[in-house]
Amino acid sequence: MQQEHPFAEYIRILGKGRNGSRGLTESEAYTAMKMIINDEVEPLQLGAFLMLMRVKEETGAEVAAAVKAVKETLEIPENSIKVDLDWSSYAGKKRVLPWYILSTLLMADNGIRIFMHGASGHTAGRMYTKNVLPELGVSIATSMAQAVEQLESHNFAYLDLEQLSPKMHEIIEMRPLLGLRSPVHTIARMLNPFNAEYVMQGIFHPGYQPTHQEAGIILGIPHMAVIKGEGGEIERNPDLKLTIQSVHNGEMIDEEWPPIFSQRHIRTNNADLNILDLKRVWSGECRDEYAEETVKGTIAITLFMMGRAASREEAEQQAKEMWDGRNKKRFH
Repeated sequence: MQQEHPFAEYIRILGKGRNGSRGLTESEAYTAMKMIINDEVEPLQLGAFLMLMRVKEETGAEVAAAVKAVKETLEIPENSIKVDLDWSSYAGKKRVLPWYILSTLLMADNGIRIFMHGASGHTAGRMYTKNVLPELGVSIATSMAQAVEQLESHNFAYLDLEQLSPKMHEIIEMRPLLGLRSPVHTIARMLNPFNAEYVMQGIFHPGYQPTHQEAGIILGIPHMAVIKGEGGEIERNPDLKLTIQSVHNGEMIDEEWPPIFSQRHIRTNNADLNILDLKRVWSGECRDEYAEETVKGTIAITLFMMGRAASREEAEQQAKEMWDGRNKKRFH
């Protein structure tokens, strides 16, 4: 008789049926992810595990345990640089341009050191950070060491998951095969490789906001904000009211910000999106009230989460001052 594979235990826990299945404990989730990241799991097992977890939906404890397992494999340079803000970018955009990129670069220009990590290409028809930054003249880091150099010189660095964690990248690339996102999308967003004190998170499905909050508390992240961002990225939609679910020193806080505009803007078709419009709006060559308020609104949320403003109004005023004072020739 063939001996049972060690990983089968974790598939059985999740898939034993309506009455027999349950979620994983933190210890079980840690061990399961450790086996996955170390290539100790058969492809068939991995697919079954990911989809059972997807149907059940991952808990904050499972995400935190998996993050701990993955972080043990990350190669962070010794005596590494202090990062102010961790920013994940895993969704891609398809209905509007990635205005959050201008938000992050403007904050970096104003002295906030931002490490951005993400993935690209796993979903057809989307525009990803990795592909947009070079069009703006911003170099993509190809290693953690190079990311540190860019952080030191420009207060900003983007590193793709392919270099950050090749195994996690490989799993995310399975989406076209499985037809669904998997828990690794949540796990990757929460990696915070440099252990930044402040973390921004964007999700598409509001039900995942508490999951991120709970995982953040377990992971000991001092300050984090989770929003339903436009397209799933960390980007405020100024047409809609916004729920910010944050974590501050172990406490969960939920609050609502009103919409900036009283009337919604008409969306363009994906084919009409032009990366050059990011440059045009930044330089002032093209005025776009939706874009400008998106950039400022995204900055305001971040400043408020980081404790750099005592109120929404103050955060929005600071964001406006940043935007008005930007170097309009930055991308020339």
